[in-house]
Parts: sequence; C-alpha cells; structure tokens
Amino acid sequence: MKKIMLSTIAIMCLTGLSSLSFAEEMGKMKGEMMKSEMKEEKDKMKSEVKGKHDEMKAKHDAMKGDMKAHKDAMKGEMKGAMGK
Repeated sequence: MKKIMLSTIAIMCLTGLSSLSFAEEMGKMKGEMMKSEMKEEKDKMKSEVKGKHDEMKAKHDAMKGDMKAHKDAMKGEMKGAMGK
C-alpha cells in the first residue's frame, strides 16, 4: 500500500512539475509573440511615416520647380521690358 501511495504521489509531483514548466514556456512564447507584434506594428508605422515624408518631399520638389519656372518667366519679362 505504501508503494502504491508513494508512486501515486511521485506521479502527481511529476505531472505538476511538467505543468509548471509548460506554463512557463507558454508565458515565454506569449512574451515573444507580443514583442514580434509590437515590432511589426512599429515597422508598419515607420513605413507610413516614410511614405508621408516622401510624398511631402515630392510636393516640395514640384513646388520648387513651379517657382523656378515662374522666376524664369519673370526674368524674361523684365529683360524684355528693359530692352524696349
């Protein structure tokens, strides 16, 4: 009877320990998954900001080109007026 009780207790202890280690591993996995999700979200936000920055730079370059064309046209008008 003693042997049966000891073996039952030993089995219960092993089961409990394996459950604890399994829970610990699951906790680690959860932490890793959260980190990867946060990294993905951060990368997504970075790419959105980069896209907006590139869009603004393109608008700036277009406006710069328009202003240069306007400036050149005004120079031409001034030279024409001076030449008369």
